[in-house]
Amino acid sequence: MNSSFLDSTQKLFRYYKDLADQSIAQVDDSLLFQQSNDDSNSIALIIQHLAGNMLSRWTDFLTSDGEKEWRNRDSEFEVKFDNKVKLIEYWEMGWSCLFAALEPLSADDLKKIIYIRNEGHTVMDAILRQLAHYPYHVGQIVYAAKQLSTEEWKSLSIPRNKSGDFNALKFSNEKSITHFTERKNE
Repeated sequence: MNSSFLDSTQKLFRYYKDLADQSIAQVDDSLLFQQSNDDSNSIALIIQHLAGNMLSRWTDFLTSDGEKEWRNRDSEFEVKFDNKVKLIEYWEMGWSCLFAALEPLSADDLKKIIYIRNEGHTVMDAILRQLAHYPYHVGQIVYAAKQLSTEEWKSLSIPRNKSGDFNALKFSNEKSITHFTERKNE
């Protein structure tokens, strides 16, 4: 069960990264930095925040507090990068840090206590905390990207008015067990 949990969480993190990546790819580079007003975040700022959070939370995951002294969360909401290439390099650095921390974990690690802002969490709870946090922001990226896309949006789920076709295809197959992370376009 616990190794299944670890496998599933890695798949879910990859799934949400993929949703964000597909959304980001549909937006012109300059529009990634566009804010709808002073109180909103551009896609670039959300990317910066997520990457900064990942680097802080997952660096030395089992041995140091998840809120690193070197992290300046407030600066994650100020423009750091002036082009998409540097922004995406930072994004990928955050995700690499996350996966490098998750991959060596074993079922025995899940009950260990780690700290985030000096508050103890089991490793399992810490993973679930981030698995709630990141999809929240990925949803913001998807929503903003859809609004900013200048081309016809390539749906990341079942396209509008295509549910009947999708269901007909699904029900034409034999019943099977599929894990959430193996599903596409739902």
